[in-house]
Amino acid sequence: MDQGKFKRRLSLLDLSLLGIGSMVGSGWLFASQKAAGFAGGDAWMAWIFGAIAVLLIGLVYGELAAAIPRAGGFVRYPDYTHGSLVGFLIGFASMMAYSSVAGVEAEAVRGYMSSYIPGLEDAAQNVTAWGYLLQIALLVIFFLINYWSVNVFGKINTIVTLLKFIVPLLTIILLLVHFHPHNFAVGGASPGGVHGAMQALTAGGLVFAFLGFRQAVDFGAEARNPQRDIPRAIIIAVIGASAIYILLQISFIGAVPASHLTQGWGGVDFKSPFANLLETLGLGWAAVIIYADAILSPSGTGNIYLSGTARTLFAWAKNGYFYSVIGKVDARTGIPRGGLWMTLILSIIWTLPFRFSAWSGLVDAVTSATVMTYMIGPVSVTALRKTFPDLVRPYHLKAVHIIAPLAFLAASWIIYWAGWQTDSLLIGFTLASLILYFAFMDRDAQTRSQLRSDWKNGLWLIVYYVFIGVMSLLGSFTNTKVYPIVIPAPWDTIVVGVGSLIFYYWGVASALRVPRITDADEAEESTLGNF
Repeated sequence: MDQGKFKRRLSLLDLSLLGIGSMVGSGWLFASQKAAGFAGGDAWMAWIFGAIAVLLIGLVYGELAAAIPRAGGFVRYPDYTHGSLVGFLIGFASMMAYSSVAGVEAEAVRGYMSSYIPGLEDAAQNVTAWGYLLQIALLVIFFLINYWSVNVFGKINTIVTLLKFIVPLLTIILLLVHFHPHNFAVGGASPGGVHGAMQALTAGGLVFAFLGFRQAVDFGAEARNPQRDIPRAIIIAVIGASAIYILLQISFIGAVPASHLTQGWGGVDFKSPFANLLETLGLGWAAVIIYADAILSPSGTGNIYLSGTARTLFAWAKNGYFYSVIGKVDARTGIPRGGLWMTLILSIIWTLPFRFSAWSGLVDAVTSATVMTYMIGPVSVTALRKTFPDLVRPYHLKAVHIIAPLAFLAASWIIYWAGWQTDSLLIGFTLASLILYFAFMDRDAQTRSQLRSDWKNGLWLIVYYVFIGVMSLLGSFTNTKVYPIVIPAPWDTIVVGVGSLIFYYWGVASALRVPRITDADEAEESTLGNF
């Protein structure tokens, strides 16, 4: 593959809608009911916490991306500030997280389509062979849209995202007409209250719904004016999506008929939540629109994530931790086609029947894996303030010494609240991936000498992962009946919070004295191109 350069063709509108388009996907179709099942009338609080947490993290990455716009920036920054060990671990977690999202969205499309297309699920609602073929076909379509040009991809996404706004807003208006305030006092949620709201953040898919804010960062090398537009796009995307999701949650809780609440919120079990609720309210015509949007919204999000994953794999390869063919850009189209092919293969694998083959299970895994990549940003931005004070920062985050540790704390809680079943698998896979790290990095004496130094700079992250894993086993979010709860709520969350702050400052202190940033990185990756 000839080495080309990314084309700077994405405007502020394109970047903002990449973020919003990623966030308003399958999450809006399922998450409100899931959250109500965990927290009942308090579910709206979980959305607010999720929005604040993601906004804090987004502001941190706004400074990094404006100063150092890179394709797959989430994978590049930890390598710049902490060396190869941290860069590899974050890259591996990113590969797991990102490559699975397109599969999540394909499953969501198939799930809604099974309501009116027979043969996609069997009587027990298990996916059939035809269902799997449909999911794979959707992923291939996403691949083809992304294969030809970032300009074509960006414009298609802008149109699709604008259309995606209409149905959620219409749904909110219709449900508010049937609003019953007393529904917020109904019990029956499990576990309910604040604990339920915390659990809903991951298991309910709430944080999953916000993960797409990162698109403006990952497409940084293709932004027309990255220094100005990336921070703005992050803020616009998070605030816009937050408003939609909070209103959807409030309207859903208020509109469920009393006849469906006889067993409390734990008994509400619509297969296609908003569509079935509208049908129950006698608004069948609106339900038809939602069924149509259930194809459009997740498809648009899956399309974005397939493209974003290719940039992430490209960045990982550019760091030197993956096959070099993945780190090349097609000279004619400006697309990392090697990364795109790899993304398609990984996305298909994630949709095949194994441990996380259902939407809720996949969402839990994706959320934790993605936030495992977010938590390094607050450490990197603070470290760069110390080790590279002269770096030009077009967006200079005020109160960074308060916002960064709070962002790290919020990310740690989100990972922990996913529970032992999810965290044990993801942390185990990530630590086991160190075998690949040595395979790719152990090349010569100079590299081996650098490895010893990078281990000192990255040891804190390994211990951090172990700490979160142990707390997931001992705490009240263990979600397994095999092991007893050793540290009950809320003390477990407090312990994780205090421990996370210790790891944050350890991580900042462990940064490279001289960041490994070269001007050649950007020169190799992007060009203004022809508009």
